[in-house]
Amino acid sequence: MTASILVVDDERDITALVAYHLAKEGFRVTTASTAGEALKTARVEIPDVVVLDVMLPGASGYDILEELRSIPETQAVGVIMLTARRDEEDRVRGLSLGADDYLTKPFSPRELTLRVKALLRRLDSPGASLSTITAGPLMIDRMAHMVSVNGTEITLTATEFKLLSTLAERPGRVHTRPQLLQTVWEAQPDIQTRTVDMHVQRLRGKLLEASDLIETVRGFGYRLRTPE
Repeated sequence: MTASILVVDDERDITALVAYHLAKEGFRVTTASTAGEALKTARVEIPDVVVLDVMLPGASGYDILEELRSIPETQAVGVIMLTARRDEEDRVRGLSLGADDYLTKPFSPRELTLRVKALLRRLDSPGASLSTITAGPLMIDRMAHMVSVNGTEITLTATEFKLLSTLAERPGRVHTRPQLLQTVWEAQPDIQTRTVDMHVQRLRGKLLEASDLIETVRGFGYRLRTPE
């Protein structure tokens, strides 16, 4: 089934350009120029990926992102933020709220298309050969794209799920930040190692009593601890 992309930007020229290039790649594209329109559209037909501008009239892209992550039906959709600001704090804020990726304006429509495809691969990837991985109270069902802790289902973004699955593939093995960037973010050139730290922090916050299974190996990276 063709993936559905929602493009949210109040600059008509940018919206038209992005929509054209995505449609040319075979995606079903819908557009919105305001927060209200974006949220209404997302509820009518839940998109696979939202391309979301930060600066919008009335409400920011961050407000929309928070709303999307608070609605059960849209909690797991992929989100790529567009921002005209290069400040690290802006990027960190988006990632901490649950964005999967970000792109700074001006950008290449081809690069955005590649980012969308990469995110869709993360959403659709079943991961390694094991369909189910358990570690203490943590259970990861790769085929169903579901994570639970002591039987309670945990909603993760596509990137969070990929990150947790990568750590769980080889419990006890240390994954360096560059390795995680290569595997989870496919080594996108402007993604920095702090991105890994922000996602790990957010992931731990969602894993309830299983949060301590993700261990920091100082100076190297992270590993999933094997429960005794």
